[in-house]
Amino acid sequence: MISRTPFYIFILFLIIIGISLTWLRHNLYGVPLLPNTDSDLWDIEAKVELIADGGPTKVILNIPQQQKNYTIIDESTSSPGFGSSFSVDKENNNKTVEWNTREASKKQVLYYKVQILADPYAIHPSQPKPQDNFPEVNFEGVEKNAAQELIDSAQKFSSDPTSLARELIKLLNEKSNQSASLLLKNHSKPKLLTDLLSLSNVHAHIIGVLALEDGRRNQSVVPMLEVWNNSSWQLLDIQTGDLGKPNNYLIWNNANQSLLDVIGGHSSNVSFSMISRDISASNATQLKVKSDNLLNFSIHSLPIEEQTMFKTILLVPIGALLVVFLRLIIGIKTSGTFMPVLIALAFVQTTLLVGVIGFLLLVGTGLIIRSYLSKLNLLLVARISSVIIIVIMIMALFTIVAYKVGLVEGLSISYFPMIILSWTIERMSILWEEEGSKEVLIQGGGSLFTAILVYLAMTNEYVRYLTFNFIGSQFIILAIILILGNYTGYRLSELKRFNHLIKGD
Repeated sequence: MISRTPFYIFILFLIIIGISLTWLRHNLYGVPLLPNTDSDLWDIEAKVELIADGGPTKVILNIPQQQKNYTIIDESTSSPGFGSSFSVDKENNNKTVEWNTREASKKQVLYYKVQILADPYAIHPSQPKPQDNFPEVNFEGVEKNAAQELIDSAQKFSSDPTSLARELIKLLNEKSNQSASLLLKNHSKPKLLTDLLSLSNVHAHIIGVLALEDGRRNQSVVPMLEVWNNSSWQLLDIQTGDLGKPNNYLIWNNANQSLLDVIGGHSSNVSFSMISRDISASNATQLKVKSDNLLNFSIHSLPIEEQTMFKTILLVPIGALLVVFLRLIIGIKTSGTFMPVLIALAFVQTTLLVGVIGFLLLVGTGLIIRSYLSKLNLLLVARISSVIIIVIMIMALFTIVAYKVGLVEGLSISYFPMIILSWTIERMSILWEEEGSKEVLIQGGGSLFTAILVYLAMTNEYVRYLTFNFIGSQFIILAIILILGNYTGYRLSELKRFNHLIKGD
């Protein structure tokens, strides 16, 4: 007897592969497990205005990069008369868009647009560690004494770089603190904070963040303090000293990089407008696929037309699983093994009610005509071919009648698989001749019942979402079908044969 151990190992292997692929899609690429999970998609526009001097003009705008909780989907520029290009400086962790023109005068308006998806699974590069050296800071005279006094006071109530930065913010907020007031007269608060921390041998820099609020216009970038806490960068609010970045904050420009540089122009300004919209999990996944080359190695990378085709094809294993279960475990008889799956696919196109009516009309009419053909004693090939032609003619006739009487739904009857219907009519006709009308009703009814169940499964929102977005589900379905195929016991419908034993007859 052949050992079944390799068979069970193979099933276990399929299940592990299926679960692993599903986990990978969900955890690594952030594809939601449920279809009703909405995501926020932000359209942000940066508007740059400047007065050009009449000669060559160069405009450099710092722009956001991939970061935690946000995935950049698309970005573009609109700049009549200017050429634009994007560049990334990996060494300084900086990304810019640059506009150039040979000649520009008067007021110029340039636009940079970016589409960003709120994504808790966003793939983002890790921030580089700070260099060993500190930027040179020189306070002269009384400013030097005031800076040292602030540092000494903050160090008394701090234990690490983050708490030191928080204490310095607190001291600078005290209006009665004379040292702080003296320094703030000649230095901006963000610059002063980084200088004081640098004197304390703490790596820190200023970054620009943008608060995302739906429908806001003329927004500006807000500075935040980023401090190296010996193991990671910590963000602090410069005004309040609160630790951490709020969820609706987008880091726009990194690490001491100026937001906007203009050469050949003056009176420049940049403002931001934004709008948010909710998109479904499916759309969010599609957008991520377009922006991520790694994720593109999947069905989602195919053209939309092919994706739509596969969306239906990937439902067939669900229908096959149901048919296997109903036939092997429940014991429902069907006409043909997978005819109900194909009929269910037709139901998906026609809707259930129209599909059931069309199926009964086609099969019923076909059986009547087939009974006449059987009396002619035709050869099998000629008879089958005749049935196919008759089925096509019946479908055409019903479609024309439906169109004439204004039943638009009846036009979809053409979605039924003609060859399968013809073969079904042939099989039912033979069954009628050999075993009687009762068996035809049992198998025909079983096929229709199974097709309806398969249709309900195929049109289920969760099933459609999971089969299309998680290819690993196909491995799991295959494993379950193989397990069911190993079943050799009684079907549930056969248990009635033992009723007399239960009753003690």
